[in-house]
Amino acid sequence: MLISGVVMSNFAAQRLNMVEGQVRANDVTDRRIQDAMREVPREHFVPSHLINVAYADHCLEIIPGRHILDPRCFAKLLQLASIGGGDHVLDVGCATGYSAAVMARLASDVVALEEDEELVSTAAKRLEKIENLQIAQGRLSSGFHQAAPYDVILVNGALELRPDSLIDQLADGGRLVAVIRNAKRGRAYLFLNNGDALSERPAFEAQVPVLTGFEKAAGFVF
Repeated sequence: MLISGVVMSNFAAQRLNMVEGQVRANDVTDRRIQDAMREVPREHFVPSHLINVAYADHCLEIIPGRHILDPRCFAKLLQLASIGGGDHVLDVGCATGYSAAVMARLASDVVALEEDEELVSTAAKRLEKIENLQIAQGRLSSGFHQAAPYDVILVNGALELRPDSLIDQLADGGRLVAVIRNAKRGRAYLFLNNGDALSERPAFEAQVPVLTGFEKAAGFVF
């Protein structure tokens, strides 16, 4: 029991250090985001062989080709999205559920979308006690029309294609945040649905892996 307490205390310290060193230090000033990332135990959402690096400052590959975003990029995307307490959110590529668990503390409700069957099963177990969260299985690039429109859509990974199918699921005034990758460079973007028009704004640089289903075909120019 003593060992368990020491381990829990160690992870709590790592969460605090993550927020201080990777979140606040990178101009994420929203206290709600800071508090949510202090509360959600990131170590519960990684496989056992990665538990000692759960709070590292890089993306974690949880199954081949699928990652949990690094804390800095994730926190800055959250701040860019300006999630309000009454917002209806779609989390694209939720993986094991860490991002959805954090956003459930910020929004009215969250739809966590995942297409990998193994990840869906894992996320369902990790998120079963969160009441304002729904897990959906389907193709990531198609979004989840059944629960649209959304006030916020967050994409957990880089895109090589503009996510038009997701943009179409935004409510009037809705925001989509994602990293757009061109060649080897990546930059976070905010897409804002103004009803009759769509605006897009580049934000910060980010190097994250491309998400399944958002790769461009050979010869395609973004």
